[in-house]
Amino acid sequence: MVQPPRTPVPVSEQVITLGKSVEGREIVIHIFGEGTGGTLIIGAIHGNEPTSASVAEDLIARLRNQKDGGERVAIIPAANPDGLARGLRTNKNLVDLNRNFPAANWAKTRKGVNFGGQRPASEPETAAILKAFASFKPARVVSIHSMEKPCNNYDGPAKSLAEAMSKCNGYAVKENIGYPTPGSLGSWAGIDREIPIVTLELSHSMSGENAWQENRAALMEVIAGQR
Repeated sequence: MVQPPRTPVPVSEQVITLGKSVEGREIVIHIFGEGTGGTLIIGAIHGNEPTSASVAEDLIARLRNQKDGGERVAIIPAANPDGLARGLRTNKNLVDLNRNFPAANWAKTRKGVNFGGQRPASEPETAAILKAFASFKPARVVSIHSMEKPCNNYDGPAKSLAEAMSKCNGYAVKENIGYPTPGSLGSWAGIDREIPIVTLELSHSMSGENAWQENRAALMEVIAGQR
């Protein structure tokens, strides 16, 4: 008997609270699809880079409308909600969350815009991201940021992933961002744990909508899970 064609159904979505920020804002993760591994995408670790959260939100909307997804995808649209609300790079405790991960190269530094905290993983926002890694166990990661000159900066075994993204967004592929990043997510996940991770640096002067249009194909290439 010939079976009728299967009607595609929307990809399932779970929304889970990973924790709360210093000021009590929820840090949530949106999970699409089933299975293990997959892709973890993180926006707004730095609160003064709002286009990173905007692009992450646009990706969530795109996946909600997608029929029959492939590998599992998890998205934290705003990892630093207090900083995002205040327009600050740091969290409420004035800690740069991207220097607060328990990487082998973490080092205590003077207080300032890159202050990594009194100890590794001292901040509730960092703990929420670490919880996502522990429960989701991603096969690959994209952390969205923004800077003056956009690029696909990779850590660990992620060169081919960065190159695949570059074919879509035209950004330079960089193994080194040009300055030390002790205690960064790339150091902890990519170098220490050998999880392929790309820091997608958007153009700081670009609008969220334009950044999404310029990077939509690159993010969907990552989600395809073929790199």
